[in-house]
Amino acid sequence: MNKMMKWTLTALVGILLLTGGFANVNALSLSGNGSGQAESGGLLSGLVGDTGKNAAADNDNKKTIVMGTSPDYAPYEDVDAKGSGEIIGMDIDIAKHIAEELGYELKISGMDFNGLLAALQTKRVDFVMSAMSVTEERKQSIDFSNSYYAARNTIVSSADDNFASLEQLEGKRVGVQLGSTQEKVANEIKNASVLKLNRIPDLIQEIKSGRLDAAIIEDAVALDYTSANDLKLNMIPAAAGDEGYAIAFPKGSALTGEFNRVLEEMKSDGTLQAITDKWFGVEKEEKKQGSGVIDFSMLEGYAGYLLRGIYITLLFTFVSALFGFVWGAILSLFKISSIKPLQWFATFYTSVFRGTPLLLQLVLIYYATPQVLGYDIPALQAAGLAFGLNSAAYLSETIRGGILAVDKGQREAAMALGIPYGTMMISIIFPQAIKNILPALVNECVALVKESSLISVIGVADLMRRANVVQADTGRALEPLLFIGAIYYVLVLVLTSLARLLERRMRRSD
Repeated sequence: MNKMMKWTLTALVGILLLTGGFANVNALSLSGNGSGQAESGGLLSGLVGDTGKNAAADNDNKKTIVMGTSPDYAPYEDVDAKGSGEIIGMDIDIAKHIAEELGYELKISGMDFNGLLAALQTKRVDFVMSAMSVTEERKQSIDFSNSYYAARNTIVSSADDNFASLEQLEGKRVGVQLGSTQEKVANEIKNASVLKLNRIPDLIQEIKSGRLDAAIIEDAVALDYTSANDLKLNMIPAAAGDEGYAIAFPKGSALTGEFNRVLEEMKSDGTLQAITDKWFGVEKEEKKQGSGVIDFSMLEGYAGYLLRGIYITLLFTFVSALFGFVWGAILSLFKISSIKPLQWFATFYTSVFRGTPLLLQLVLIYYATPQVLGYDIPALQAAGLAFGLNSAAYLSETIRGGILAVDKGQREAAMALGIPYGTMMISIIFPQAIKNILPALVNECVALVKESSLISVIGVADLMRRANVVQADTGRALEPLLFIGAIYYVLVLVLTSLARLLERRMRRSD
């Protein structure tokens, strides 16, 4: 057991050193977002809870303000995967200018578009800027600034179909981004089958694979994707009462008036038009189309960005596994205890975490914690907590089985010798139990490595989210997904090999 304790402590120290060593690596920041979050502590901040993004908190005598955005909507917001890894775009430039004028330090939090309003209402972010249209339904729960850009919707379809009007889409399969205003347009098409997906790149991929006939997408975004994917777009007449894009705030936010004042100044002095021209007038880099079904040359320039996701995936796995093992061991002691309330608690806990989806637990912890407890939990900390709590529920049963598998005679002998209960469990029972359940523990770690892909839904820039960013940039899904699939496979192979070495070492004494 002493050796195992040393290995555990060594692993802990290694994780902390790695965390600290990379804490200021900008490209590893959560959500692949702007520099602010990385500069304020990066992953270490995310794990230990130094979020650095309390709304309007003081930071070096400069107030901090947090912007929520969905960075898959170029040219409004996108991840610079080939460069710094930061979120860039027209909305970002406008937000930076306003924040500077008002004396705020801007921090950017990336997440899926359909999670932006929830983040705003739970005060996870101070405002949202993500090409968000003003609608009467949204006005019921949030406030909007004055409009800063007016866009139009388009129909995007394959070059062969080339649908030019909404009437031609009657009875067709039509896609829209979940939570967008395009949903309303699609729902009004007669007999259309409407598919709602989280991201624009997913809609483009569905059209290319023939599972969708067309998608309703905003004009500037559609132009970027159609030029790179041999698709056609056609404009839809603007709907009556369309108020364009605006900045969203929580109800009654004092920021609304301040932002409106700066927005009007930007309109009058030409700053807003200059930023718009910068992002809509820029010559876009020609995107490679690939020479066959699979062409890994498409990943040129993206490999480094993808590989940096390994660190986050491994860090998350180690922290979740360690927390899950410690808490699972405590729960297993509760279950074999003679104290009934402890048994009932452990049994109820296990039933809850085994009886509800892991994704639901993750989202609940991330969004409900600020609303219920008032604690602005960082994304990576929420992910580690959710996965650790879930893993503990399963490991408690595994560890309990390992403890019960130890010969009862050893426990009786220890008690007869007067060895205290704690010493007996730590020095005699647990080492043998762990040796018995080592393959099951390895399986749990392997499962955590693979299930870590779920944390991308709350904006953590793990391997899966980075693959999604590359897919959005290149318009091709197969190559980045195969690339990270190979990385996951290698990680699991290495983990399994290390576990075999450890198991052989522990079996020497048999």
